[in-house]
Amino acid sequence: MATGTNQGVPISYYKQYAAGEAVVASSKQATSADDYLAQAKALLGKKSSEQEVFRLANQALSMALSMRQSADAYFYRAYAKSELGDKQGAIADYNQTIAINPQEAAAYYNRGLAKSALGDKQGAIADYSQAIAINPQAAAYSNRGLAKSALGDRQGAIADYNQAIAINPQLVQAYSNRGNAKYDLGDNQGAIADYSQAIAINPQLANAWGARGLAKYQLGDRYAACEDMRKSASLGSSVAQRLLPQVCQ
Repeated sequence: MATGTNQGVPISYYKQYAAGEAVVASSKQATSADDYLAQAKALLGKKSSEQEVFRLANQALSMALSMRQSADAYFYRAYAKSELGDKQGAIADYNQTIAINPQEAAAYYNRGLAKSALGDKQGAIADYSQAIAINPQAAAYSNRGLAKSALGDRQGAIADYNQAIAINPQLVQAYSNRGNAKYDLGDNQGAIADYSQAIAINPQLANAWGARGLAKYQLGDRYAACEDMRKSASLGSSVAQRLLPQVCQ
């Protein structure tokens, strides 16, 4: 990879996004499994909320009266475990969710993220593929592309990034990572186009500036490469800071 710009699409809110649901906090005191589940759901993605989500999910699980409640409680507890760094524990809980509801696309997707974090790229690809088969989402295609690229399948990765972008043309990670795959295949012009698109969506993406600078450097455009690398360094990229003397000599 050019400057290590690989980015996955995070776990937070995936279930709500995939279902098109709004995230609404419960204002009443919890007295049932559904109340605890509603409170846990409202906390997903909020900073430093993982321990509380874990507690609420456990409470919901202890009071669950239906398979649906149990599946949701395992899902939210898995989310909390994953965010707290317990990837193996998260996988075990996603397994429980899937055992109860084999059509829960978000559980496959998030289990794929946990497997990928543990280095099991093949297992991650299998889970992303299952999520896509149930409910094709841009995030699942993008992360499957990232796993394929990690295994050396750059062409397969590009095909997945293409699908992700077709679904969500604003998914900046898909452009940046597709640029990386093209760069690795020697398509510097194609890489530059993708990095430029990523930068247009998020001008603060330091690694995309640096990666574009490297691609320009490979094409002999030293002045433009130096400008991009300086911008990347100014945005805090330690890689760009190390490469500045070489690119801007």
